[in-house]
Amino acid sequence: MKDTRAALRPSWSVLPLRIIVGYGFVAHGYAKVMNGPEHFIATLEALHVPAAFLMGWLTIVFELLGGAAILAGAFVTLTSIPLAAILLVAMFTVHLPYGFSSIKLRGVTAAGAQFGPPGYETDLLYLACLATLVVSGPGPFAIDTRLRQRANHQAELVLTASDWTRGRLPSHPTEPAQHTKRRGPVVLT
Repeated sequence: MKDTRAALRPSWSVLPLRIIVGYGFVAHGYAKVMNGPEHFIATLEALHVPAAFLMGWLTIVFELLGGAAILAGAFVTLTSIPLAAILLVAMFTVHLPYGFSSIKLRGVTAAGAQFGPPGYETDLLYLACLATLVVSGPGPFAIDTRLRQRANHQAELVLTASDWTRGRLPSHPTEPAQHTKRRGPVVLT
């Protein structure tokens, strides 16, 4: 029989996604704070976003706290919803008119490279990463993974204890009880 614990092991492939996406949201929220939230709110007002003051602060808070949660692998599915909404609003209100490419080299001057406005490519990449984290799970070193492992272990203990109380004892000490896998003896007091 296949080891079910292998299915519960987190995939290492999503760890870089979680780190980059979490850090990216935190960095964008921090930049809005450091540049002055009033500048971001003025941009939202110029774009005719309703309740620009409230939406500006909600965006900043969700980028900072949501990014930190993604970085830690905590509440990834729940946190991805407002973060995806922020990305969709940015894509349709700001980036869409500039096309797909996020890097538009306009020229090189003595001051350095000159770039045009970014397109929606980066928004799509962030959305794809969030979707991957939701579907695949947050990976190793994640709070969600640890909570899921703890819940599975507790459920396994409850099933094993119920087998013992119902008289479904293994016929041999090394043989698991029916329909469960035991990790060790359960002591009922």
